[in-house]
Amino acid sequence: MATKPPTGDPVQDSPQVTPPKQAAAGLPAIGHTLRIAHQQMGMARTARTLLKVNQKDGFDCPGCAWPEGDKRHTAEFCENGAKAVAEEATLRRVTPAFFAAHPLADLATRSGYWLGQQGRITEPMLLERGATPGDEDRYVPVSWEKAFEVIAEELTALDSPDEALFYTSGRTSNEAAFLFQLFAREFGTNNLPDCSNMCHESSGSALTETIGIGKGSVSLEDLHRADLIIVAGQNPGTNHPRMLSALEKAKTAGARIISVNPLPEAGTERFKNPQTPIGMFRGTALTDLFLQIRIGGDQALFRLLNKLVIETGGATDEAFIREHTHGYEDLAAAAEDADWDETLTATGLTRPEIEQALAMILASERTIVCWAMGLTQHKHSVATIREVVNLLLLRGNIGRPGAGVCPVRGHSNVQGDRTMGIFERPAPAFLDALDREFGITSPRGHGFDVVRSIQALRDGRAKVLFAMGGNFVGATPDTEVTEAAIRRAALTVHVSTKLNRSHAVTGRRALILPTLGRTDKDVQQSGKQFVTVEDSMGMVHASRGNLAPASPHLLSEPAIVARMARAVLGPVSATPWEEFERDYASIRERISRVVPGFEDFNAKVARPGGFQLPHAPRDERRFPTKTGKANFTAAPVEYPRVPAGRLLLQTLRSHDQYNTTIYGLDDRYRGITGGRRVVMVNPADAAELGLADGSYTDLVSEWKDGVERRAPGFRVVHYPTARGCAAAYYPETNVLVPLDSTADVSNTPASKSVVVRFEPA
Repeated sequence: MATKPPTGDPVQDSPQVTPPKQAAAGLPAIGHTLRIAHQQMGMARTARTLLKVNQKDGFDCPGCAWPEGDKRHTAEFCENGAKAVAEEATLRRVTPAFFAAHPLADLATRSGYWLGQQGRITEPMLLERGATPGDEDRYVPVSWEKAFEVIAEELTALDSPDEALFYTSGRTSNEAAFLFQLFAREFGTNNLPDCSNMCHESSGSALTETIGIGKGSVSLEDLHRADLIIVAGQNPGTNHPRMLSALEKAKTAGARIISVNPLPEAGTERFKNPQTPIGMFRGTALTDLFLQIRIGGDQALFRLLNKLVIETGGATDEAFIREHTHGYEDLAAAAEDADWDETLTATGLTRPEIEQALAMILASERTIVCWAMGLTQHKHSVATIREVVNLLLLRGNIGRPGAGVCPVRGHSNVQGDRTMGIFERPAPAFLDALDREFGITSPRGHGFDVVRSIQALRDGRAKVLFAMGGNFVGATPDTEVTEAAIRRAALTVHVSTKLNRSHAVTGRRALILPTLGRTDKDVQQSGKQFVTVEDSMGMVHASRGNLAPASPHLLSEPAIVARMARAVLGPVSATPWEEFERDYASIRERISRVVPGFEDFNAKVARPGGFQLPHAPRDERRFPTKTGKANFTAAPVEYPRVPAGRLLLQTLRSHDQYNTTIYGLDDRYRGITGGRRVVMVNPADAAELGLADGSYTDLVSEWKDGVERRAPGFRVVHYPTARGCAAAYYPETNVLVPLDSTADVSNTPASKSVVVRFEPA
């Protein structure tokens, strides 16, 4: 078996680019996928592990949050899911000897890809910058007792609990997330930033205001029975590949699909389903209408569609509007002002394209709108998603089978973490329930989200960053500002399975706490444990690892939180932290008494496949908003204006990555191999700007603060993007996103609308 990681850092700025083409998505390069799995895990381990992914008696894929149906395939995973599992279940190991050979300065020069390829971390590691004058800073092994002693020392030395930041990745289990927020609030702060702040916070903000709950309102079965599915600002083929099977099933049942995106994407163009013999070879053209919209023009498009629906006699669901909604008159007045010429300018679409979309909407009784980062990461994202809700409300498509809102979330438990209380602005009712259950007094003041956490570190108002998973440095905007802010911290702590960029950018002291992964067996004093997760559609189910842990020195996430809490809070805390570590069922029992919908948690999650959480708009057409009804909204229409000689850049993922984890250096669906520093530009725009295909350029972002942010050495790839728009991979382009350029209301970084100019490399 080949399990040796790369010893050098491969050159990533000289990619090979074949002519852009839309390869069929969904038919994985099976040999390529299995080769990666075999390299990481070996033959027998690959088979034993992959056959347990997303099974009712197995473990939840550590990739995306797409749900599983009741009937599971034998191979219930996608190509990227297999890569995610292989990365976690790898036989490669990062031991103390590795850290002895690679001081901090060396780690800081390595790419994220190289760091991730080194393998699983085996022991707790401590770094103290400048501890030995004249010597290089290095991580050294420490005992778990010493690690918790360091954390307690730094936290108890703070002038205020609000000088501590407790970040959560979307892969954290429900049990660990509940304990983590409980500890933070018993410690005295609501500083609980999480990865939602950077992705679907705009969705939560818009949906909470309009329908009363910040989650999607559809199930997998709803997708299968829809008449029309609109996929806006989302690339399922790369980011949520198993969604393609659901779209194919809906298509087979008669649904039509509109794709709204600045780039043509393989997944929605042609899907070859590897689960069926016919699908393997013939494939399905999923998209009936492709609207190649300009970046940020979605609000203008949906506002005009809403105007046209209102003007079409008999097109609105008057009974639903009268009984269940509020604010229709305000929307109708605002929609009346929607202008064809301005909409065409904002969207780059033609009048016949919009009229065709309208005809498909009017012909559909059951419509679902799906979206992802393409809608959520703009200044006007919340207003855009509200406009999407307006369209569904006009047609009565909330609380109707086969219809509703479908924000497609990323990491496999990012929605569950929020349900468990990972939120810097918690509802008073949640805190009241938490306080009653544990006899504590939770703070009521709002805490810091991700952007405000970085600002607090930058300004010296925060001194400790504790990250429960994830890659905080790699995921956040304005890289130079963020890294400088983190280096001001007294202590940075990362609970991790593998290395990433965050381990190379540290506070004065830094800890790496190695933890069990989804694939690992978790055995505590009371026996073998399981954890739970919530998928993107509100289904909660168990996850049980089946592999021996990567090292005897690993602790589970619940154990890490419990031991840290006792070390920091001491015997004065009446919370039974030791009991929680011994038996996770005791955690779930407490969750059942605090979080609505989780009553009788242990019994319900014992059912194969788990259970669905209640959703008032979907289940009862009851809308728990301030008005008691679903709210129409009427924000002014916005869209980005770009000066001459500039383009609007969106950051996106390659096919060989998931969030900040880089599996390889190829983007097979876009015809790019061997590198990541590429910028995709429409050939007509490239001709106007003098950007030859294959030439190299620096990307320089322009924002109102006048600060120059530069990403050097990107290869120009002529690609059929929307005119005026460009695209490049993150995290390499995070450096271009200003920290203060965020969405109104949600404060999400505006990573999908960055004005850039091009300068010779």
